[in-house]
Amino acid sequence: MKKLLILGGGTAGTMMVNKLYPVLDKRDWQITLVDQSETHYYQPGFLFIPFGIYTPQDVVKPRRDFIPSGVEVYISPIEMITPEKNQVKLTSGKVLGYDYLIIATGCNIHPEETEGLQEDGWRQNIFDFYTPDGAVSLANFLKYWKGGRMVLNIVEMPIKCPVAPLEFVFLADWWFTEQGIRDKVEIEYVTPLPGAFTKPIAAKFLGQFLEKKGIKLTTEFSVGRVDSSANKIISWDEREISYDLLVTIPTNMGSDVIARSDMGDDLNFIPTDPNTLRSKHYENVFVIGDATDLPSSKAGSVAHFEAEVLQENFLRVIDGREPLPKFDGHANCFIESGFGKGILIDFNYDVEPLPGKFPLPGIGPFSLLQETQMNHWGKMMFRWMYWNLLLKGSELPIEAQMNMAGKMGV
Repeated sequence: MKKLLILGGGTAGTMMVNKLYPVLDKRDWQITLVDQSETHYYQPGFLFIPFGIYTPQDVVKPRRDFIPSGVEVYISPIEMITPEKNQVKLTSGKVLGYDYLIIATGCNIHPEETEGLQEDGWRQNIFDFYTPDGAVSLANFLKYWKGGRMVLNIVEMPIKCPVAPLEFVFLADWWFTEQGIRDKVEIEYVTPLPGAFTKPIAAKFLGQFLEKKGIKLTTEFSVGRVDSSANKIISWDEREISYDLLVTIPTNMGSDVIARSDMGDDLNFIPTDPNTLRSKHYENVFVIGDATDLPSSKAGSVAHFEAEVLQENFLRVIDGREPLPKFDGHANCFIESGFGKGILIDFNYDVEPLPGKFPLPGIGPFSLLQETQMNHWGKMMFRWMYWNLLLKGSELPIEAQMNMAGKMGV
């Protein structure tokens, strides 16, 4: 019997289980999934917890609810991957062999990588919202905060869900307005990028949007250290920005097991073919989602489009064929902008976000690079789609490859 081993039961790993389990012959294949937790998190929902839009209970479900009963599941941290031997060792000491491996171990924040970030101010007036504990702690702080200087800082790229920091400051603008203290709060968005986003057209649009909301944009600021006693972030070139409240997006890195297994780059991301999703070093290993080193966004929509391509390529490879270079870096992101409205962007490796209608040309119902109420409802509907369609591997009416229909040049 052939063995497929999937490491990681988050968005990408769960989708791959549900896409491959129905199409692999149960007489010939055993699928095994490894994850260190019984809990599955809807990570896009973390953004809404600080503002009371979601509760922590709204973003969690039991992991096994989304795993077919015929899949072998191990809940355990992973000690080591040994691709030369086709083996994975769990911390319990158990060794799992495989014929094919799909790595979907994701990425996590590492505040310890920045000097001073986790000292006295951590979870006092310095918070993240990329973890459940961070989001809940920040919610408790904002509930009683009377105002001052709020700085949102991205330490370095790449990060999970690159639009989430923008969404945070847009929602903060709305939240402080609702609380009647917007005039008592300065908001500053501090990024190492040369603009508000990674792509120039969207960066210009979103930069203007920040200005319209009275949010200061500070670019090309690379944090070297945090002085929590003086409430300052300090760049490598010794520029300083003071804060009363610091919302940080710390360094994002791939799983520690990738470092222990010597399979990744300096940030523990795995060298992956950008179009086939096969490992650059091992022919029977594929990588998906945030674990890759691809120059695409680390976002759930990207993992969904990757899963469509990887399903086809995996079936080709086990039939003795070469994988097809069909993944184009497609990303599709709703950006919650506050006050019941949202923005939508759609792009890939080569094409920037452009204005237009999506998914139907001229009809929509969603508008690209525009702020609309319909885009807000698209964002809010996504949680239902995530639990009921996306994780279960269902086909969605959006092609994996980006479609230029309905888009307008700038």
